[in-house]
Amino acid sequence: MTASTTHPAAAAADLLVANPVLAVATRSGAVESWHRGAVAVFHEDERVLSLGGVDRPIFARSATKPFQALPFLERGLAQTLALPVEEIAVMCASHDGAPVHTTAVRSFLARGGLGEHQLGCGPQAPLDQDTRLELLRAGEKPGRVHHNCSGKHTGFLHLAHACGDDLANYLDPRCSSQQEVAAAVLAMAGLSGPPEVGLDGCGAPTFRLPLAALARAFCRLANPDRLGSVRAAACRTILDAAGRAPLLVAGERRFCTALLRCWSGRVFAKNGAEGVYGVSLAPDPQRRRWPGAIGIAVKIDDGNERGYQPVIVDLLLALGAFAGAQPPASVRGFHRLALHNSQQKPTGEVQCVMSWPLS
Repeated sequence: MTASTTHPAAAAADLLVANPVLAVATRSGAVESWHRGAVAVFHEDERVLSLGGVDRPIFARSATKPFQALPFLERGLAQTLALPVEEIAVMCASHDGAPVHTTAVRSFLARGGLGEHQLGCGPQAPLDQDTRLELLRAGEKPGRVHHNCSGKHTGFLHLAHACGDDLANYLDPRCSSQQEVAAAVLAMAGLSGPPEVGLDGCGAPTFRLPLAALARAFCRLANPDRLGSVRAAACRTILDAAGRAPLLVAGERRFCTALLRCWSGRVFAKNGAEGVYGVSLAPDPQRRRWPGAIGIAVKIDDGNERGYQPVIVDLLLALGAFAGAQPPASVRGFHRLALHNSQQKPTGEVQCVMSWPLS
């Protein structure tokens, strides 16, 4: 099922019910611009925070990657292919296209006798600047394996083979493998009925669902005890792989990797294009007010990732996720994002301005 074709003017009218300002950008001490958005938080499958239009459907984009990987794991393909944690992690990644990522994707492809030419994501310049410059110096063009979604697509190809699908059409939402993927995403989000899908930047189906449902999915990923033994094992495999190979999920200077290193094996953090972000936090008795599983989903109205990074860190502080009153040094730079001019002189920062209404 494709996404509903609401006229842009009608959609804009709906957005006139403004989401709150979550973060502001300053210049020389004065507010220059701001980022509105919506935030939903679940604690042990119960919604505990709703700010803005959290029931308004949004395209979740790459934030659904861990849920899209579930059918692959539930079919036992990780065991059949003898997948190391690096290749499980890269299947859930929006990676930088650095050598560590492309090596993992090529190995993952080779385990099923697959080739890079079969990746439907198309070529993309590596997000990692050093790798991009090295390709230019070598006179080489970016390949499909450099695409940030190439790990997900490799998993899709293996799943399509296991389902008996035509590999040339493995991205068709009507094929058996994509039907399994859609069913897993809907189940994790607590939704029923046919999925509402659009076309993602990498050519795969992307799901349109309420932001609150996305937060519920991340909460269930963090504590899957009620999901049945097979799905629970798959969820735990994803958290374990992300904890043991956090670099494979994003990159050395990326927000996702920094968060994954904060609670190794007990967190999954994932960005989606156009300002979407989700976090799963496993139960922790050290969080006195919120000791159970936590699921967070944020959507920034203007689609800018700088809008959600300070918000996520500040919300994690409010939830007592960090050990102290300040975030650890590894994520502190994302809490107050420094802005610089072309002379590399500081001009201001992006910071969260929410006072979190958490009871």
